[in-house]
Amino acid sequence: MPTFHFDNTYARELPDFYAPWQPAQVPQPALVQLNHALATELGLDATALDSPEGAAIFAGNTVPDGAEPLAQVYAGHQFGGYSPQLGDGRALLLGEVIDVHGQRRDIALKGSGRTPFSRGGDGKAALGPVLREYLMGEAMHALGVPTTRALAAVITGERVRRDGAPPGAVLARVAASHIRVGTFQFFAAQGDTAKVQQLLDYVIARHYPEAKDAANPTLALFQAVCERQAALVARWMCVGFIHGVMNTDNMTLSGETIDYGPCAFMDAYDPATVFSSIDTQGRYAYAKQPGIAQWNLARLAETLLPLVDADSDRAVALVTEVLEAFPARYQQHWLDGMRRKLGLTTAQDGDLALVNDFLALLQAQAVDFTLAFRGLADGSSRDLFANRADFDTWAVRWQARQPVVSNQANPVYIPRNHQVEAALEAAVRRADYAPFQRLLALLQHPFDAQPDAAAYALPATPEAAAGYQTFCGT
Repeated sequence: MPTFHFDNTYARELPDFYAPWQPAQVPQPALVQLNHALATELGLDATALDSPEGAAIFAGNTVPDGAEPLAQVYAGHQFGGYSPQLGDGRALLLGEVIDVHGQRRDIALKGSGRTPFSRGGDGKAALGPVLREYLMGEAMHALGVPTTRALAAVITGERVRRDGAPPGAVLARVAASHIRVGTFQFFAAQGDTAKVQQLLDYVIARHYPEAKDAANPTLALFQAVCERQAALVARWMCVGFIHGVMNTDNMTLSGETIDYGPCAFMDAYDPATVFSSIDTQGRYAYAKQPGIAQWNLARLAETLLPLVDADSDRAVALVTEVLEAFPARYQQHWLDGMRRKLGLTTAQDGDLALVNDFLALLQAQAVDFTLAFRGLADGSSRDLFANRADFDTWAVRWQARQPVVSNQANPVYIPRNHQVEAALEAAVRRADYAPFQRLLALLQHPFDAQPDAAAYALPATPEAAAGYQTFCGT
């Protein structure tokens, strides 16, 4: 059997934060995709895992030695409304391994059956959402965005109760950890300050050890989390990514992107873009993501107040100061990212206006976000504008900055919505995984143009893109 060298600190140190559980058995597990590079990075034998034995592990039929499967408990604000108990309703943390870089990583199964937190769901996952998460995670990783990643995707040999009864599947997901803002909310809402302190100490030791020796470790931890989230959301914005479901149970303390349900990448630039079918009010629209991140961090701050200072007024003042600094920290990360995309090698006072004016041009003429930046290196951006005179006027200011644009700052390939849907449809309807594998290969090298892959760089036609929606992978 393939060997995992588990060292399960979450199971060992936080016994009241989960329910021990076993994955459901499935009839015919088979590997669809194994992430060989990630397996090697985790110190695993990829060759041994690329086998029926590996499929059995990733489907949940075989629990490897040293694993301690558990369903984590958490709460969360979902679209602004508080749910006091959520938790892993169709996921199990198998355990933790130390990768070749010395970093601790979770290995979890998603779609592995009912748990005590399933809330009436079947705990299963369908093949389409599993493959979507695989594609999105690998694309984001290749784009340099902190993210959870897929180690493997397996089909289970059964159908799940969804529209069309699609094939069942399980995703093996790797994360720095699966601790969320909602994990803190669960215990804080119960008034269990001791448990919040226990979780805080664990997060500091695992993710922010430098905070331990700070004058106020709780406040130092909160400052560090805010900084990581500011950097993370700025990276989302710089690649045109829309998460779609920025609930507090989908914000990790580690600063990784998690939960690729109704997410998508924007084509024509429009700050109001929403794809998620359940985001009917546009709460999580592209331009609102920085503000939502700050709102979520405020919810985290509320859970930490008793640990920040015994004087509640002083505690509120201290966390408020950190929260009020978030927009400036976000804008600094975002502007730095945009400078790289525009090829600006120095920082000047007029840079923010230069960036915003370019984005305003894109919006006014419905120009593709990704292609507009990519084309700056070879001059092809101009051809994307119906009114080229407007672009030329802006370009005079830009060229005055003597830009040096690198293709390594602007991808040529992103997960275009129509290409993703075509790949998933082929896999789900015809068991044809070739389109998925072709798209995956390109997304793993998003900055390197391939001569036979020009179509993958193009958005869908406006007619085909009209009304496109994404759905939660439940």
